[in-house]
Amino acid sequence: MSNVKQIMKKPITIEDSASILKAMTQMIDLKKSRLLTTSRSGEIAGIITEKDIGFFLLLNDSEKNLTEIPVSSIAKSLIEVSESTPIKDVAHIMISKNIGSVGISSSDTVGIVTRTDLTRYYIQNYVGHKRVGDAMTVSYSSMYLDDPLYKIVSKMIEDKVSRLIIKDNQDAAKGIITFRDLFRVSMTLGKDNEVLDNTDPVISVIFPRKGFLTQSGFGGTTFAKDIMTPSITTIDYNDDLVMACTEMIENNINGVGVLINNHLSGIVSKTDIVRIMSELN
Repeated sequence: MSNVKQIMKKPITIEDSASILKAMTQMIDLKKSRLLTTSRSGEIAGIITEKDIGFFLLLNDSEKNLTEIPVSSIAKSLIEVSESTPIKDVAHIMISKNIGSVGISSSDTVGIVTRTDLTRYYIQNYVGHKRVGDAMTVSYSSMYLDDPLYKIVSKMIEDKVSRLIIKDNQDAAKGIITFRDLFRVSMTLGKDNEVLDNTDPVISVIFPRKGFLTQSGFGGTTFAKDIMTPSITTIDYNDDLVMACTEMIENNINGVGVLINNHLSGIVSKTDIVRIMSELN
């Protein structure tokens, strides 16, 4: 297996003084799950991920707007390895530390390798090596159509996932919610200083917004059914794992549903691909 120098990429960056709104916008526009933060001098200062922003949106209960809160307030340190590190070792680091990327220290720059890069590498090198069923997570994280968003993001953080399957009361899968869906609604409703609560069928209530996806923000008055994507990309249990990787890369998603006898029975994600790569000889 090669070393990471062969697959490292130039990172997408944002100044650590920029607002969280700008970071969310950049992630959505560029379809990225993380950004490296830089100081005013241009040096790499840290990293901000979708999950970092999701955690912030859940816990922050201030009345500030997203334009007023800097990226530096939630950014974390970047874990780095040298450019000569074997790809398998990088996969092991990602799994053991539960992270989706590592910085790559080079002689004149800092690169990055992500789960997506490892998924592409798997496509190029391991056709016919594993079936989807060999890598899938048997079960999946889910919530219901009428669950409020603060419970949705709490579940995502608790289960350490970037997506939730949304089901109806008969437990049939109806859609999916990702962090980007949560970002879009936060960018829209987070502009308002007040929240309209229509949960009571008799009377509507307006109250000051405190936070974003908090229960005192709009996380208690907006529901899964309001923002979910009403379709789930799926693949069969017996398909080559490369086919699942290709679906994820081509659709720019982090996981696909796995069907056994046409029934949704689990998920295979980029994290599962990284785990498989960490175990390869």
